[in-house]
Amino acid sequence: MLLTPINLFAQEAAPARPEYITVTTMYWNMDYENFDMQEWIAVEKEFMDKVTRKNEFVTNASFYMHRFTPDNRELIYVQTYPNWEAIDKATARGNELAELAWPDKTARDAFFDKQAAYYDNYHSDEIYATMSGAKVMTAPPGDDMILYVRKSHFAFPKDGTQKEFGELRDEFTKNVLHKNQYIHGYYPNVHAWGSDRTEFVEAFMLKTMGDFPNMFNRTEELVKAHWPDATARDAMNKKMGSYFTGVHGDYIYTLVEELMK
Repeated sequence: MLLTPINLFAQEAAPARPEYITVTTMYWNMDYENFDMQEWIAVEKEFMDKVTRKNEFVTNASFYMHRFTPDNRELIYVQTYPNWEAIDKATARGNELAELAWPDKTARDAFFDKQAAYYDNYHSDEIYATMSGAKVMTAPPGDDMILYVRKSHFAFPKDGTQKEFGELRDEFTKNVLHKNQYIHGYYPNVHAWGSDRTEFVEAFMLKTMGDFPNMFNRTEELVKAHWPDATARDAMNKKMGSYFTGVHGDYIYTLVEELMK
């Protein structure tokens, strides 16, 4: 039952796409008196350069800071992997690389203490499986791009089928999201391991906050262009909507451009 969402909704991704994503939600240590944003970036960049970028089992890695979310202390760290086995291998390889980067245990402990001081002890982890239909960015991200995350929830209709859902989603994705010039990257993901098996998470990369109304307006235009008949459009919305509960959450983050693999 834990794998039901993947079996029902996930589709084979292109070979170049990672299969899994881990999302770690962390929180700033608000009691840290020596907090300095540039120093934090320097510390995490050092770890990124010496460990993460050299870890062959991690495809990509990036940090995103709270912009509009329920908690201003929040930031998320995202890593992608080519397959499930790579998740465990990445952890072991990361430990090896850390020991190579800081061979002296005292120096290594001092670095990790300095790194950990910026964060609260509590964090949460989720693992998602990637889905087909991604609009992969063709150029490196610009300065501090905007990440818009929409979390919807599957309804698992008894009369629904993988084939129907896949056809509906593919038609909408190819004719609306991929054609929307304000969406520079689109990444759909489904729950693989974590707290909510119903989650369907879509990540949109935008240039600026000002592109939000442009994105929504262009989406509406593209929907009407592809389904010009209102009756057909309503039927599509109703059929697609049957696969979801109708409840969703919106989260906006800022990409930390300096901290990427």
